[in-house]
Amino acid sequence: MPQNVPRPLAFFALVVGAVAMGCSPVFVRLADVGPFASAFWRVALALPLLWLWHRHAAEPRPAESWRFAVAVIASGIAFAGDLIFWHLAILNTTIANATLLATLAPVWVFLVAFLVLGHALRRAEVIGLAACLIGGSLLVRDSFDYAPERLWGDAAGFATSLFFGLYIVFITHSRRFSGPARVMLLSTAVTAIVLLCAALLAGERFLPGSPAGWLTLVLLALISQVAGQGLLAYALGQLPVAFSSLVVFLEAIAAALLGWLAFSEHLGAWQWIGGGFVLFGIWIARPVLQRAATDDSGRVGLQ
Repeated sequence: MPQNVPRPLAFFALVVGAVAMGCSPVFVRLADVGPFASAFWRVALALPLLWLWHRHAAEPRPAESWRFAVAVIASGIAFAGDLIFWHLAILNTTIANATLLATLAPVWVFLVAFLVLGHALRRAEVIGLAACLIGGSLLVRDSFDYAPERLWGDAAGFATSLFFGLYIVFITHSRRFSGPARVMLLSTAVTAIVLLCAALLAGERFLPGSPAGWLTLVLLALISQVAGQGLLAYALGQLPVAFSSLVVFLEAIAAALLGWLAFSEHLGAWQWIGGGFVLFGIWIARPVLQRAATDDSGRVGLQ
């Protein structure tokens, strides 16, 4: 079982991980390989560092190895699906549409946690989700667009949210049996295998054509995968899954700010208000952290 850590430290890891994952659109845009190939290199280049982390973490073996294996394999497949459909959405619809639809991931987490896993939800979590959904909508309000020719891309964005939601659920379940180093190493290996097959079948450009292209992919692996997903896995072992799923909205804020800084993409008043709604929603849901400090199971009741 994973060792307990202070809840504020886990929350800090969650926030930093979200910002790191929010950097990924910048690196994907700068990469000179195909979208599936960049997704593959993101996880493949991260594997050596994740292996070193696992070697030095000295985590005990999971007590229920078969349950752990099922959860880890499922998380790896779910994350591969998340990246595949995310890139398809980017290619076939607007960035605004893809972003807004991807932010539905916490809705799936809430439904799975409540209906399937039997986790009780606090009112604060539900109110926080509503505020974050409003904020996510406002973040892309000025550029969200509907067009029949983009239905396939919109459907891919919707699928992205489903797969990322499932990834959060499966990673959280994996952390019940083992520490973050082993979880991330094995889950990322499964993701790499699936994405390698997808990239080869797509027949797109697979290798970067310049040192700058390799540097972009290395940064994508180090920042978005090792730091972002690693910190997320670390935090999910300690924080309630419903609250933790709100991390996707922090990603949206980070991506919007980085787009503003790196590509001079305009942020209007509605975007800033939307970001405020997201932060307010997370603040509303924060009592979970205080209550969870006295509940090692991470589950709370409806209040």
